[in-house]
Amino acid sequence: MPSEFSGKHVTVAGLGVSGVPAAKVLHGLGTHVTVVNDGADERARTQAAELEALGVTVRLGDGTASDSGSAAGLPEGTELIVTAPGWKPTKPLFTAAEQAGVPVWGDVELAWRLRGHGGRKAAPWLAVTGTNGKTTTVQMLASILEAAGLRTAAVGNIGVSLLDAVTGDTEYDVLAVELSSYQLHWAPSLRAHSAVVLNLAADHLDWHGSMEAYAADKGRVYEGNQVACVYNVADRATEDLVRAADVEEGCRAVGFTLGTPGPSQLGVVEGLLVDRAFVEDRHKNAQELAEVADVNPPAPHNIANALAAAALARAYGVPAAAVRDGLRAFTPDAHRIAHVADVDGVAYVDDSKATNTHAAEASLAAYESIVWIAGGLAKGATFDELVVGAAKRLRGAVLIGADRALIREALARHAPEVPVVDLDRTDTGAMPQAVQEARRLAEHGDTVLLAPACASMDMFTNYNKRGDAFAEAVRELGA
Repeated sequence: MPSEFSGKHVTVAGLGVSGVPAAKVLHGLGTHVTVVNDGADERARTQAAELEALGVTVRLGDGTASDSGSAAGLPEGTELIVTAPGWKPTKPLFTAAEQAGVPVWGDVELAWRLRGHGGRKAAPWLAVTGTNGKTTTVQMLASILEAAGLRTAAVGNIGVSLLDAVTGDTEYDVLAVELSSYQLHWAPSLRAHSAVVLNLAADHLDWHGSMEAYAADKGRVYEGNQVACVYNVADRATEDLVRAADVEEGCRAVGFTLGTPGPSQLGVVEGLLVDRAFVEDRHKNAQELAEVADVNPPAPHNIANALAAAALARAYGVPAAAVRDGLRAFTPDAHRIAHVADVDGVAYVDDSKATNTHAAEASLAAYESIVWIAGGLAKGATFDELVVGAAKRLRGAVLIGADRALIREALARHAPEVPVVDLDRTDTGAMPQAVQEARRLAEHGDTVLLAPACASMDMFTNYNKRGDAFAEAVRELGA
C-alpha cells in the first residue's frame, strides 16, 4: 500500500464516471475519503449509496461545490483534492484549497501516480488531445497496437477509466490515452512516452477563460515527452506548442500532413500513407505504411487522424505492417461521418458528432456537393468562416434548432445563392421533416450531410440521439 496515500484525508470533487472510481481506488488504498457533489439527483443518490456502503463519506448538494454558494471551505482535514475534470478552476472549493496550500489533482494525475502500484507493470502512455478527432485517433491507435501483438486499451476521456486501467488485473504493454483539456489542466506531473495535439480551435473557452489558456492546457500533453511530440503541419499552433514544451533529451518533433511529407514527417504520396520520420536516413528514404483506402472512412480529416495514430505507434516501435492491419481492422464509432444509406442516387451521411464549427468544417470538406443539415445550440460560436469555406460545395441547407438563425444569417452573407430551408421548430420531430426537405433539395450524386456545427441539447438528449433520429428518418425514405 503506497505510504503517500495511506491514512491521508482526500476530498473527491464530483461523482460520475471519474469521481466514483477515484473514490473507490483511494478508499482501497486506506485513504479517508470525502466526496462532495453539486447535485443530488437520482443518479447521484445511487452512486452515493454505493460509496457509503464501502465507508466513504458523501455530501450531496454540498455548498463547497457551487460556483455561487458562500460555503467555500474545505472539508475538515483535507490534504488533497481529486477533482472531476469538468469542474472549473474558479470554483470556491479550489480557491480555498489554494489558500490552504492543498494540491488539486484530476483523476488522470492520480492514475499517473498509481502506475506500477502493487508491483504491476507501469505501462507507458501514448497520449492524444486536440479539439476534434481525439476518440477516433485513440481507437485507431489501439487497433494498430493490437495488430502489433501488444496488450493495450483505449482509455481516458474515451469513457474507460484510466484508474481502472492502471489498478486493474490486466497488465498492459502500452496505453492509448485520450485526454481532454480539462483533464490536462489537472495533471501537472503527467509525462507521456509520446503525444499528439491533433488540432486547435476555439472550444470550452467558458471553462478556460481564453484561447491562450485553452491552448496552454492542451500543450501540457507534450511536457516531458520521451520519444516524439507529434504535431499537425497544417495547424501551426500545434507546432508552436511543441516548440514551447520542455521535453526529455532526444525527444523529436514529428509532423503529419495530408501532403507529401518532408523529413521527420508522415504524409500522403500517390494514395499511400508514408513515414519519413521513423526510418533510416529520413532525408532520402520513406516507408509505406498503408493505402488511403485502408482508412475508414477515407475523408481528409480522418486520414489526418490515421497519420497521427500511425506516428504515435511508430514512435513506440510498431512495424509498418501493423499500421496497415490496424487501420483495416478499425471500425469508427457511430455518428462520426457514418454513411447511413443511398436513396435515389443520394448519399446520406451522419456526422452528428460534429458539434462545433471546426468539426463541421472537416466534415463538409469531405464531399463535393452537399445538402447540409445544421443547427442546434451554438455555444457562442460564429459561422461566417465555416460558411465561407463550404459555400462552393453547398447545394442547399436545412436548418434546425434554437440557434439556426446564426447559420442562416451567415449563409445570407456569404452564400446567398444557396437555397435555405429554415425549420422553425426545436422538437425532435423536426428531424424527419429536415430529411424530407433535404431530399427535395438534393440531386443525383449529392450527399445529404448531418454536420450540425452545434450541440444537440436544445432538441435531443445528446448527439447520439440526434444521429439516431437522422438515421431512422433516412431509413424511412428508402422503406
